[in-house]
Amino acid sequence: MPSKVYFLPWNRCNELYNYLKASRIFGHIKARNFIAIKVHFGEENNKGHIDPKYVLPVVEIIREKTAYPFLTDASTIYVGKRADAYHHQIIAHKHGFTIDVCGCPIIIADGLRGDVQVQVEVNLKHFKTVAIAQEICSADGFIFMSHFKGHELTGFGGALKNIGMGCGSKAGKYAMHHSCKPTLDQKHCIGCDNCVKHCYQKALTLIEKKVVMDKKKCVGCGQCIVNCAFKVFGLKWNEDSVGVQEKIVEYAAGVLKDKKGSYVNFLNHISKYCDCFSVPKNNPLMEDVGIVAGADPVAVDQASYDLINKAYGKNFFKEIYPQINPIVQLQYAQDLGLGSREYTLVNY
Repeated sequence: MPSKVYFLPWNRCNELYNYLKASRIFGHIKARNFIAIKVHFGEENNKGHIDPKYVLPVVEIIREKTAYPFLTDASTIYVGKRADAYHHQIIAHKHGFTIDVCGCPIIIADGLRGDVQVQVEVNLKHFKTVAIAQEICSADGFIFMSHFKGHELTGFGGALKNIGMGCGSKAGKYAMHHSCKPTLDQKHCIGCDNCVKHCYQKALTLIEKKVVMDKKKCVGCGQCIVNCAFKVFGLKWNEDSVGVQEKIVEYAAGVLKDKKGSYVNFLNHISKYCDCFSVPKNNPLMEDVGIVAGADPVAVDQASYDLINKAYGKNFFKEIYPQINPIVQLQYAQDLGLGSREYTLVNY
């Protein structure tokens, strides 16, 4: 049976509260539930994160149910502004995610150093257990507010990636990334040093004006790919992307095991790269589309994908990443019972 997905055009985004109330997708929230609102607080210099003003309507609906909302995210595996809870809260506050604006506190889900986790049994293709940030497991339910955009490893990043990759502890993120370490072609290298400056793991060095990689230090974060203008770095796209997408979905299965959530995707500032990159060049490539919400993460991501392609006039994601088949994550999630790719679009 197709899932219902609700669509609000971007030119009416100021109607978010009424739109979400009308959707009735928050029925799983009960009184005195602790509800984790999972967002991406944005990396420094990256403008792609959700505007914090859109959090308050969600918080108001949760509070009307006399539940207890909190904003959350987990630490990154690269050494940036979101690598630990201390600096993560600072960048969140800098980007406007304050209790005054959003109406609820921030709790970083995997502790001060990103190592507070729970092993959740899933018994799937890639993982028997998955390492989930502890406060995600402590929450009674979820609202996933996701910025839908391109992604250099998975083709696009939406609700499924926000659930799976976003809720993994550092150990979990390493497990999802570890097989996708970039290849290196020195003949294209001009020795500009830009990739070295952006390799937070210090896996890259210049030797005789050519970049060299220490694969033992590489964590597969992809910073070198984004920050190199000369195509020095690459991936075995079919093998690596398929594996990463499936692993993310298995982590999503662990997060949602015995829990319920609601999913709100923001189809604006639609860029080529994910919001983890601290690069000013991550500019939008098309007009803003709207907001998609539902109780099924697979249907919400599928509808987001379809709406962007429709607005673009052709397959936007195939154009920016012709090597990647991003449908892998949707199909695998459906196969695991996380939702349905079939949906009925309800316009607000």
